[in-house]
Amino acid sequence: MSKKKIVIGTRGSKLALWQANFVAKSLKQFTDAEILIKKIKTQGDKILDTPLAKIGDKGLFVKEIELALSKKEVDLAVHSMKDVPTELPVGLMISSIMKREDPRDVLISKKKDSLSDLPKGTRVGTSSLRRRAQLLSFRSDFIIVDVRGNLDTRLKKMESGDFGAMILAAAGIDRMGWSDKISERISTEVILPAVGQGAIGIETREDDDIIRELVGKLNHLPTYYAVTAERALLKRLEGGCQIPIGSLGIIEGDLLKLTGMAASLDGKRLIRDSISGNPSQAEIMGINLAERLIENGADEILNEIRA
Repeated sequence: MSKKKIVIGTRGSKLALWQANFVAKSLKQFTDAEILIKKIKTQGDKILDTPLAKIGDKGLFVKEIELALSKKEVDLAVHSMKDVPTELPVGLMISSIMKREDPRDVLISKKKDSLSDLPKGTRVGTSSLRRRAQLLSFRSDFIIVDVRGNLDTRLKKMESGDFGAMILAAAGIDRMGWSDKISERISTEVILPAVGQGAIGIETREDDDIIRELVGKLNHLPTYYAVTAERALLKRLEGGCQIPIGSLGIIEGDLLKLTGMAASLDGKRLIRDSISGNPSQAEIMGINLAERLIENGADEILNEIRA
């Protein structure tokens, strides 16, 4: 039995729609059902004048879409995995994580300077505490300016002179076809990405076997293991996206190498560590690395930030 019509739930930004269309196109190899895309406005799309850290709610960009999925208004939800909380609503699951794009952050600067070459005291735009902490750890002279909005909004703000440079996710810029705007792809030695950055996740209802099986065909196992490890680390450290935690899993040969970091907001204390192991042990690896970070003082930093 197959479905005649499949509805994908997504945010309405250009990037989110690109991702939803990409999933739709990929699914068409495996089904002759009609695939429709339903745009859903999330809380994160509505509150654009407040820094993310101040809103402090997990699931800002997914909650309303998950609600539509639970209510059977859509058959599957397409998310940027970095937006998905580590706790999913009852009855929902991530059934597929597609092959990851470049997970790094990128610098876009007015004069195409690299991070090292930016003038002293440059105003750098980002709404991410993770980026802020690592930027200040790298160069304490930067002035970090809070910037929100879709990619095009942020680019316009920079062009109008609000700041001299900004940090964004490489994957979003590449997917929008704006790679020529990139001044530097920042080494993960300098800035570790957000958990799940660069990966598209597909969420389904646990009891919808047909859809689950269909989207499972798009699952990229190395990405799935890497992101699973990163998410396990995040969950153990109990960090929402509003705490400076970064992590990246990379599969090299038959080993998964996982790196994680936690930092104070001013970047003065940054704890970073790595472990390697069997990809099938991804979740345990994530928890173990989190424990090591905690032993090295990550919990003190995170408790200060929460307080």
